[in-house]
Amino acid sequence: MTRVLIVEDDVAFRRRYAAILARDPAFEVVASVGTGGEGMAMLELRKPDVLLVDLGLPDISGISVIQHATKTLPTCESMVVTVFGDEEHVLASIEAGASGYLLKDASEENFLEGIRELIAGGSPISPIIARRLLKRFHADIDVPPSILPLERRAGVAETEADAAVGDSEIALSSREREILLLASKGFNYPEMGKLMGISPHTVTSHVKKIYRKLAVHSRGEAVFEANRMGLIRTL
Repeated sequence: MTRVLIVEDDVAFRRRYAAILARDPAFEVVASVGTGGEGMAMLELRKPDVLLVDLGLPDISGISVIQHATKTLPTCESMVVTVFGDEEHVLASIEAGASGYLLKDASEENFLEGIRELIAGGSPISPIIARRLLKRFHADIDVPPSILPLERRAGVAETEADAAVGDSEIALSSREREILLLASKGFNYPEMGKLMGISPHTVTSHVKKIYRKLAVHSRGEAVFEANRMGLIRTL
């Protein structure tokens, strides 16, 4: 049986992870805590096989918890489960010792599959983050345009210009930004509607518009893209 430690400050998400794992006899939740300090203590006390950790903890960064796990319990596999999908957070987590990185809106099936892949020696990562990292790494090793044939130089320039225009043309209304910010904090549609004084149906309509504008298909992807473009700030 795989022993799992959950470190997540959001009570709703913490309960969700614990409930998903409880339904699978292959896993045992040895502790479920809300702060990084508690997480570090549970690492030493319970010695889990898997650490599931958020990055935005109230006392210390989840990065510090991962570093502590890597140093004190090298047999423990660490997986980040968070709303933050930007390169800075992803790379910092990997450097700290994390082997997996999922966005919080992962389905129950993908969540469990990710943990199984992790303990089997793999490195599960949400598809949108993987694509973003691949684009970055491809850019890092790309051939400089100056040594490309003239016709290919023009193609590179057009692609870069199109990308720049594409991001700059994204315009979210203040209401759409507010919905994205609430989504990044884990609120569901009825809760958003109550906080904003609108119906859940209206929230759904705004969300559909957001998805179209950002060319995404899920809450996690929307929050990630909006953060990357500087359209909202979750920190």
